[in-house]
Amino acid sequence: MSHKKTPNVVELDAIAWKIVESLQRNARLTFAELGRKVGLSTPAVAERVHRLEEAGVISGYHAQVNLSKLGIPIRVVMRLTIPGGELQMSRTVSAIRDLHEISRCHRITGHESFVIEADVVSIRHMEALIDRLSALGATSTSTVLSSPVESREYTAKQIESFAKYL
Repeated sequence: MSHKKTPNVVELDAIAWKIVESLQRNARLTFAELGRKVGLSTPAVAERVHRLEEAGVISGYHAQVNLSKLGIPIRVVMRLTIPGGELQMSRTVSAIRDLHEISRCHRITGHESFVIEADVVSIRHMEALIDRLSALGATSTSTVLSSPVESREYTAKQIESFAKYL
C-alpha cells in the first residue's frame, strides 16, 4: 500500500485477513474448519488466531442476542450533555456504568458529551431511565425504529479502500 503508516495498526497478510473475515462470519468455527477454509493445518491456524488475539486484532467472541425475544423490545439512543470538568465526567461515567439498561456509551465531540444506546421493556421504563440520566445533565432521546446496519463485517478490500482518506 502506498498510504502513510498509522501507529498501532497491525499489518495483516492475506491468510490473516481470511482468518479474520471467516471468524467475523462465524466465530464458532473450529480450528480444523478454519484451517480448511484458509489452507493451513489445525495447529498453524490455531497459532495464527492466537497471534491475532495477542495483537488485539481479535478482541473477543460474542453471541448475538435478540433482546425482543427476551422481552426487551425497545432500543433508544440518548444524547447526554453534562456541565463541568473532569470530576463531573468521572462521576457521570461511573453512574452510566451502573445503569444496566445501557448497552453502549460513547464519549463524543460536539455539543453533547455522550451518545448512549439503551434497551428498555416499556415507555415507563424509558421514562425512568431518562429521569436517572437527567440528574447528570441534559438529555435528548430518540427511539430506534429499525437498524438497517446492525453490525458490519470488514474485509481487507474495504479497509484498503479507506487508505485514500489518509
